[in-house]
Amino acid sequence: MSNIKKMYSSILGDSFPMEMTISFDNQKLVYRKKTWNIKSADGTEEERGLRYGENPNQEAALYELVNGNLVLGECSYINPGNGLVSAITVDDMVQVGKHPGKINLTDVDNGLNIIKYLADKPAAAILKHNNPCGAAVGVNLADAYNKANRVDRIAAFGGAVVTTLPVDRETAKLMAENYLEVVCAPDFEEGTLDILAQRKNLRIIKMAGINKLADFEHHRFIDFKSLIDGGIIVQQSAINTIRTPEDLMPAETVRKGVEYRCERQPTQREIDDMLFGWAIEHGVTSNSVLYVKDGCTASIGTGEQDRVGVAEIAVHKAYIKYADMLCFDMYNIPYAQLALEIEQGKKDESMLEEIDIKVMADNAGLSGSVMISDAFFPFRDGVDVGIKEGITAILQPGGSLRDFESIEACNEANPKVAMMYTGQRSFKH
Repeated sequence: MSNIKKMYSSILGDSFPMEMTISFDNQKLVYRKKTWNIKSADGTEEERGLRYGENPNQEAALYELVNGNLVLGECSYINPGNGLVSAITVDDMVQVGKHPGKINLTDVDNGLNIIKYLADKPAAAILKHNNPCGAAVGVNLADAYNKANRVDRIAAFGGAVVTTLPVDRETAKLMAENYLEVVCAPDFEEGTLDILAQRKNLRIIKMAGINKLADFEHHRFIDFKSLIDGGIIVQQSAINTIRTPEDLMPAETVRKGVEYRCERQPTQREIDDMLFGWAIEHGVTSNSVLYVKDGCTASIGTGEQDRVGVAEIAVHKAYIKYADMLCFDMYNIPYAQLALEIEQGKKDESMLEEIDIKVMADNAGLSGSVMISDAFFPFRDGVDVGIKEGITAILQPGGSLRDFESIEACNEANPKVAMMYTGQRSFKH
């Protein structure tokens, strides 16, 4: 094994203590480091904590809250005994695969953070580097997973999947077709583990707590951010209060005595996609812009410094991923592989041209989608990016001095575009 491969396969020990206590004045929170007795290939058991941190040379530890609760003002935080990721046991790790590291568990955690708003529906979220690359609701779990996976097969490779419902055989077969790092679900129906076990390194986690995940929608936790000088910023976790059509606000503003109002109102389908998209937005790194359609993400733009830039990047991603999806549907190979084989003279160039024409005709599936922005548009240029691709509705917080420009852009579009406000932003850093 090369030194590089060995770096990723090694399990790094940690020097963190077994117990950690955090005091807020006279209130104490007691945490216990999580370790598991894992059986090795030779049958011996070894006590292990996290595999390693974000990189193989970073020690890491997982701590579970075991005693105490915190009350600040009128807010009471999560009580001990309600653990999800931090409460995973050896029995929950149905198939260990490679021993889990920090990134695997934080991906699962953010997946739970997203689907807690979709807990009453068949839903699946696929995450990569702590951002969703595909998320969807469906008529059943297989439908939801298939839609989430198809929207970005490229990024889903090596991703973590979290589902609201137990994995059935149809869903397991679809999951086994792609390389995944983690599958986390409330349960696994008979015969599904044998199907998933075809992927030897897959980590399969059974998390019964997903069945009560909807309760976590109203729970808060303490969010710590450590600074390079050893300082700590502490904040309350965010809560999504945009849950029903009644929570949406009309897009209107007054500028220099002139009233501006979005002329077209959203359809029921667009409202449903607004609420779905805002739930997904809750787990996306800012600055971000999403395009969603029919309960599925069409493209997710994450972590950019300017809003028009992230709107454009999300469009760019949509065209790449849509072409790949069409190519896989038609020829069962990725778009990049088909392009390479054409370059090598193994395939006819017309095969690629057919796909490209279809992608352009469909605007990469963005036509008819809803544009979701986690903060207001400071100028109309971001809105114009989506309108150019055929979006029919927009959801954004509102509150910019230039809101009137965005309203004008929606009213000038042909056909007109609907827009609603949330009155709150949804930043995540």
